[in-house]
Amino acid sequence: MITVEEAKRLAKRNLSAKRYEHTCNVKKLAVQLAKQHGADEQKAALAAILHDIAKEMPKDRLLQIFEENAIIAGNAAKREPPVWHGAAAAILAQTKYGVDDEEILSAVRCHTTGRVDMTKLDKIIYLADMASSERTYPEAEMLRRHAMKDLDKTMIEALGLSIEWLREKGKAVDEETLLAYAQQRAQYYGGKNG
Repeated sequence: MITVEEAKRLAKRNLSAKRYEHTCNVKKLAVQLAKQHGADEQKAALAAILHDIAKEMPKDRLLQIFEENAIIAGNAAKREPPVWHGAAAAILAQTKYGVDDEEILSAVRCHTTGRVDMTKLDKIIYLADMASSERTYPEAEMLRRHAMKDLDKTMIEALGLSIEWLREKGKAVDEETLLAYAQQRAQYYGGKNG
């Protein structure tokens, strides 16, 4: 399996300077969150470094990755193109970089959409990506603070913000995001209004 240092070199070679900076910021926050919430810091670091490894690939290359790995890809190509890079990054991590840890692969795969039954690592990578230190939108600092205290409640906030932003822009909201949001709210609040 690829090491964190090997993954960093790979990311630096394959990403623009801005995207690589984001990746390093996601790693830093992910490791902090993992430490705070008792998750594996090495897994968090590796998932964070690999999460956007396919982000700057052209759409035709992403589709080729899905076609060549149809069983692993599942329905990835039928989803909206902005979320393709997560599935493609997970496929590359598994098939090219030797990552066989399903927890890491899941966190990479669902870092833009969330999913039903998210693991602690899934939540850490999702939140670290959404609230990394170069993010300057008004809610980013709030998400960083809240994530250090309560991953589950912050996931509800983050998924809700993502849904709201996409709808405001007239963009489609991925079904996985809607399902993850509904499940997180139901689990956290139960029958109470939140």
